[in-house]
Amino acid sequence: MNILIFGPNGSGKGTQGAVVQKKFNVVHVESGVIFRENIKKGTEIGKKAKEYIDRGELVPDSITIPMIISRLQESDCAKGWLLDGFPRSIEQAKALDEALAKARMKLDYVIEIVLDRETAKNRIMGRRLCANDNNHPNNIFIDAIKPVEKNGKLVCRVCGGELSARSDDQDETAIGKRHDIYYDTKTGTLAAVNYFKEVANKKGIKIIELDGKPGVREVTEELMKKLG
Repeated sequence: MNILIFGPNGSGKGTQGAVVQKKFNVVHVESGVIFRENIKKGTEIGKKAKEYIDRGELVPDSITIPMIISRLQESDCAKGWLLDGFPRSIEQAKALDEALAKARMKLDYVIEIVLDRETAKNRIMGRRLCANDNNHPNNIFIDAIKPVEKNGKLVCRVCGGELSARSDDQDETAIGKRHDIYYDTKTGTLAAVNYFKEVANKKGIKIIELDGKPGVREVTEELMKKLG
């Protein structure tokens, strides 16, 4: 089972990706990790990518795509993979589609978590970290995991620990830039999603659209039903 997963920052894409990985025993492949591993190992592609990164430039698709295809062809991906974080543009979608065909790899599913921009932004800015355990979910904008109030201040809903917010979660400008790319239906990530929807029937790809507004459990249940 080979899968692409899409969703804006704040949609719970990482959480749902982890569920799919565990349930179907596929490898969770993140584009950012591929870059770091190739650079760390000093591969030829990694060296080329580093030159662009060191200059503060975007790594061209002619380097990125072969790096990703190479990772998907490794032995641990033989039973399937879940590609996360790529493609981010319509041009990357077309190039990836072509590269997968050349490598004789079939894409089985495209999962899209649909969430409006304002809700996605609020969820990012509403995240709170527990001082006792970062895995205790707390978010001031999600009723199911909203922190509780104690002595006039919000504390962890699980253990009552002190809460704090990550500085990057409060950076509206940075969040806006990431969302500008994702929600762009002409050249950005949503354009990539729409490209796969257009070719789905011809290529035998199943499209799964999920409403990202309900709680994590409800989204997971819907996803499992549709993956069947």
